[in-house]
Amino acid sequence: MKIGFDNDKYLHMQSEHIRERIGHFDNKLYLEFGGKLFDDYHAARVLPGFQPDSKLRLLKQLSDTAEIVIVISAADIEKNKIRGDLGITYDVDVLRLKSAFEENGLYVGSVVITQYSGQNSADLFKNRLENMGIRVYTHYVIEGYPSNIPHIVSDEGYGKNDYIETTKPLVVITAPGPGSGKMATCLSQLYHENKRGIRAGYAKFETFPIWNIPLKHPVNLAYEAATADLNDVNMIDPFHLEAYGKTTVNYNRDVEIFPVLNAMFEQIFGSSPYKSPTDMGVNMAGNCICDDEVCQEASRQEIIRRYYQAKCDFLRGNIPDTEVFKLELLMKQAKVTTHDRAVVDVALARAEETEGPAAALELPDGRIVTGKTSNLLGPSAALILNALKELAGIDHELHVISPAAIEPIQTVKTRYLGGKNPRLHIDEVLIALSMSTATNQVAQIAMEQIPKLKGCQAHTSVMLSSVDIKLFKKLGIQLTSEAKYENKPLYY
Repeated sequence: MKIGFDNDKYLHMQSEHIRERIGHFDNKLYLEFGGKLFDDYHAARVLPGFQPDSKLRLLKQLSDTAEIVIVISAADIEKNKIRGDLGITYDVDVLRLKSAFEENGLYVGSVVITQYSGQNSADLFKNRLENMGIRVYTHYVIEGYPSNIPHIVSDEGYGKNDYIETTKPLVVITAPGPGSGKMATCLSQLYHENKRGIRAGYAKFETFPIWNIPLKHPVNLAYEAATADLNDVNMIDPFHLEAYGKTTVNYNRDVEIFPVLNAMFEQIFGSSPYKSPTDMGVNMAGNCICDDEVCQEASRQEIIRRYYQAKCDFLRGNIPDTEVFKLELLMKQAKVTTHDRAVVDVALARAEETEGPAAALELPDGRIVTGKTSNLLGPSAALILNALKELAGIDHELHVISPAAIEPIQTVKTRYLGGKNPRLHIDEVLIALSMSTATNQVAQIAMEQIPKLKGCQAHTSVMLSSVDIKLFKKLGIQLTSEAKYENKPLYY
């Protein structure tokens, strides 16, 4: 895959700027981490060359001075909010994040439950964490937030929140997803630290939007697509323009909240350390784009993928139509249509030709293979099998899995496990393929091609089962599907 981003340069520049920012304050900096901390797949997709664990690697460079605080909103616990990329709830992701950080030698000091107003599910989660030996702090819903600053910055506002005990100069505030209350947690700590005579600092580690590339650059438009559910809008930072005469890009929530933040800083410290929301950020990503056209094209493809995902989510009843409309607008701004995704038209043509569900996948060298529905295989399973054959140079007429090996699996699915669909899913085909390697050298060659599927693009003519969707993710294939049920079921 073509590279458009210098990851090593990014790690060096970003870590240097964080160290510099710590020195601006009393050796205590609360750093709000936006986006996914150690599995930022969105950034990896729109900035080819960016490693999903870049932020984790950066923190490991700072591990002697850093500790992590994980924030989760009581409201998100209450409604079982799910991380779309992983398919797990936010409360489960808190445990996953803690485990992953500690496995990498990073210290997780505590968990903070924010926006608490007596939710029973939050109480249960807190008890669960404490029974596991994890320190838990509670931050409350503050009346009049964020406009009533005298009340917020008082003993009845931030003062009611638990003070989070920390021991390192750099405190990284992260969360399973947006809207968790990371910024409010940082500001609450500034209030408590100031009461203890410590002039702590606050900064934001945000990868997107990138402040020093154009407002309508596809990378920044892709960020709007990724946050369509939050209705984020990129905009010129008017405070930075006024203070420095320079045009920079930020987004509406930070611009709208900046006068409030500025007033809070003044209330806490007597003066504000920042003149604009852009000043608050630590973001060197724009300086590390080494091939702008590669990043632009990757971002256009991301916008199309987001559009297809929204169409499917709307059909399932998971999102309002306004999100779909916003993504349609972003596609127009990026000057792309669904036809700009190479696998779409091929998959639909194959479906029309076979009069059944079909799929297409683009290999790293640009070749496109397809898969159709048959008595033995669903279109996704057939697609993966055909892709492995193509990568291995195996004749498509040659069986790498004997039909006699597939039929017993179908029997187990339908006769013994009560399944209605006898066709094999991707995981079942891969298991059958792996079993075939014991007696079939060609099957072994096909199996060895699996890593080459990572980063490939795929499209299906109908929405898939959750089993196949998860398998595409595990294989690293970037999937889109038509917003269409195969059978129009009452549930799916």
